[in-house]
Amino acid sequence: MKFLDEAVVHVQSGAGGAGCVSFRREKFIEFGGPDGGNGGKGGDVWVEAVGNLNTLIDYRFQQHYRAKTGMHGMGRNRTGAQGADCVLPVPPGTEVIDEATGEVMADLTELGQKMLLLPGGRGGRGNASYKSSTNRAPYDHTPGEAAREMTIRLRLKLLADVGLLGLPNAGKSSFVAAVSAAKPKIADYPFTTLQPALGVVRHHGVDMVLADLPGLIEGAAEGVGLGHDFLKHVSRCKAVLHVVDMAQEKPWEAYKAIRGELEGYDAQFGSEMAALPEVVVLNKADLLDEKEAAKVAKEFAKKTKTKPLVMSVAARVGVEGVVGALGGVVGV
Repeated sequence: MKFLDEAVVHVQSGAGGAGCVSFRREKFIEFGGPDGGNGGKGGDVWVEAVGNLNTLIDYRFQQHYRAKTGMHGMGRNRTGAQGADCVLPVPPGTEVIDEATGEVMADLTELGQKMLLLPGGRGGRGNASYKSSTNRAPYDHTPGEAAREMTIRLRLKLLADVGLLGLPNAGKSSFVAAVSAAKPKIADYPFTTLQPALGVVRHHGVDMVLADLPGLIEGAAEGVGLGHDFLKHVSRCKAVLHVVDMAQEKPWEAYKAIRGELEGYDAQFGSEMAALPEVVVLNKADLLDEKEAAKVAKEFAKKTKTKPLVMSVAARVGVEGVVGALGGVVGV
């Protein structure tokens, strides 16, 4: 299934049914009288977070949704049926944004959470409702309220405990594949990961969700590469795992470049991703001898003022230590 995390949708509530003008005409009913029923209420438009979705791909193929119109009132004091509601199912973590104003109307982060987007129109009054002691045969009635419509933007931000950051080909997808049952695409060329993937890791009997995000490059905060489209998913995370290829020349520069992109994104969109708890890990230790790896780790710590962990996903060295560090940071 293709991953889609933004969609623009036009929605319209149901109009109310019109009130009815009717009079009783049965034989042996001497005076008759008005018996026109009220119109039914139009259907509402709702947005609901459901558990069987993890993408907004359905809204790529259909962008217009309408609730049903209420039925008109009828004779014999029959009220029209209410129009059926329209419910837009979305994955948990979806924001509902007014496309016209940019206002965030709702943030559906919990399973089953619902939001009334547009109420249906009220039904019109039939002539029976206008009957009084001085108005015995009213012809008055009202039409139903008109439908309401608007355009919204659905924006999905993945709900994960840990977001993985790093330059392309740093080993993020390999790490997720090693510690979970997820099967992200892995290859020896950059930008293998083109869409986010979630993996679940069990640590001390508690599940921890990892989000494997596409690799970032310099300028991602300004829209360069794929990072700008997916950086927003990090804002939901409790912590960040920063994966750095220690076999490259000057790995600390790669780390500083990604930190700069986080700070640039925060300044542009008002988020606080750069302040999230962080675990820094130097990957691909198997490509260096033990003495050289220790030298690179020491130089990295000095240049970045961090305490990096060292691992090799390919050799399965240090992986459990990284999982334990992540568990301690996110509290599982």
